[in-house]
Amino acid sequence: MKKKSWLSYLFSHASYCKGKIILSIILSIISVMAGLIPFICVYNILKAFIENTVTVNTIVIWSVISIISYIIKVVCFGISTGISHVAAYTILEKIRMGVADKFLRAPLGKVMEKSIGEIKNIIVDQIESIEPPLAHMIPEAIGNLLLPSTIFIFLLIFDWRMALASIVTIPLTMIPFSITMKKSQKKFEKYMESSNQVSSAIVEYIEGIQVIKAFGQTGKSYEKFSNAIIDYKIFILEWMSSTWVSFKLCFAIFPSTLLGTLPMGLLLYTKNVLTPAEICLCLMLSMSMIGSLSKIEVFMNDLKKMGFTIYTVQDFLDMEELSEPIDNAILSGYDVNLSNVSFSYTEDKETEVLHSINLKLPQNSFTALVGPSGGGKSTVAKLLSRFYDVTDGEIKIGDINIKDMPLSQLSNIVSFVTQDNFLFNCSLLENIRLGNPKATDQEVYNAAKAAQCDEFILKFEDGYNTSAGEAGNRLSGGEKQRIAIARMILKNAPIVILDEATAFTDPENEDKIQRSIAALTKGKTLLVIAHRLSTIKNADNIVVLKNGNIIAQGNQEELIKNCTLYRDMWKSHIGTKAWAVSQKKEACINV
Repeated sequence: MKKKSWLSYLFSHASYCKGKIILSIILSIISVMAGLIPFICVYNILKAFIENTVTVNTIVIWSVISIISYIIKVVCFGISTGISHVAAYTILEKIRMGVADKFLRAPLGKVMEKSIGEIKNIIVDQIESIEPPLAHMIPEAIGNLLLPSTIFIFLLIFDWRMALASIVTIPLTMIPFSITMKKSQKKFEKYMESSNQVSSAIVEYIEGIQVIKAFGQTGKSYEKFSNAIIDYKIFILEWMSSTWVSFKLCFAIFPSTLLGTLPMGLLLYTKNVLTPAEICLCLMLSMSMIGSLSKIEVFMNDLKKMGFTIYTVQDFLDMEELSEPIDNAILSGYDVNLSNVSFSYTEDKETEVLHSINLKLPQNSFTALVGPSGGGKSTVAKLLSRFYDVTDGEIKIGDINIKDMPLSQLSNIVSFVTQDNFLFNCSLLENIRLGNPKATDQEVYNAAKAAQCDEFILKFEDGYNTSAGEAGNRLSGGEKQRIAIARMILKNAPIVILDEATAFTDPENEDKIQRSIAALTKGKTLLVIAHRLSTIKNADNIVVLKNGNIIAQGNQEELIKNCTLYRDMWKSHIGTKAWAVSQKKEACINV
């Protein structure tokens, strides 16, 4: 299928601002036309002086007309740009919200393929760079195209030779301008790539500063960061130096309209074709074309950048979406069924991480997934939450394929708590309330108490109104996990997935939280991914995953008896736990 032009994409985003854009253009045209009237006023005053017919009344009338027309020009231009800026930022809002919405609807893998620096560069910087040309180009470009066209027609009325003389520098300007554009075309894509690389390097350096300092990699990491910036600087300087001469030639030749109009005007005056007043008017009008044509030249460069940005943004907006119906599905319950589920993060079948998995999670049951790292445990949880779609097979909830229910419905019935829990830079109260935006403060407090959050939250001076900080950096790993568990409790979804939800919790609070979770998940479909086997020893069904295959399942007693891998994992876990207890006792004795 033929790729649409970037203008088509832009107009599709701007369609609901059509009224504002049209009004802005009309006002811009009025402003441009009003800007021509003072020249005619000066012409009439000059003519009166030359013909010796000038009076005070003549000067006053034409001066007043000139002032009024100038006021109209300024007012219309101001309103036009004001409206165009409102339209531009509305369009940017729509594009940014469209990208954010696409991230929610696209498979998680497609989103994670993009680096944080690239995403930040697109959503923040590149989309923002559309605003200046968008706010000025749409209304002003039409006005600035109309002005020289009108002046050219106006000059034709006086004399066609003056009209041609007024544009004699345009063909000369096209030579260096085409050279500039040709060189820029080759470099522009590289420029955008370099910009993304610099953004990625900056984000990586800032986000990893703690690890860099902790492992003494300051010099090496700083070198990588500085090299990215230096390479970007070198590239930009080389690009600018390669186009500097031709670019400056454009602005040197282009404004020189007097090179054509002044000699031609004097020649026509000697032949009695034009009067001095008419020559002055022609010179003023030809010089007034310069500003408009210069802006068009700048707009041409902005157009190229805007086109590249629109195409890049559109690649985000055209990302594959997870299909979903409009209407909610009617479920017969909340049991979960995985039938012949296979999955690969790539299109290559040889990289499958799950192979024909068959698993049933009955409602009101506690199922645990255990096994070596990389066995596919977290992948099962992500598929159930539909962060990805299965490669083969199907997943059903209440006898309904999860593909046949809206993502919003699936999100409401599945609660997923991971090891790495993200907190937003807002109050702890609001971070917990994300589990149920309609919850009262008291309901939030109750959920926090159940998740053992109350004790550490109340130690803060502002209590529940304390900000979690950037990505929750004011809290420890265990505290962040407890906030995430409080969210889960508040959400009260019928299906709960816990991916080692108490991994960072201290032993003192772990037992309390486990009991809270056990009490609050009664009657629900509970799936726990565990690394500490003591947390799932009472599970109804423990499923052992290895290399993407289920090698055994059953209760604790059955697996210890019949599954060598589980028995070895349990022995290892008990040994580690015993070692931790002995270390704790030894520390207490030494104290």
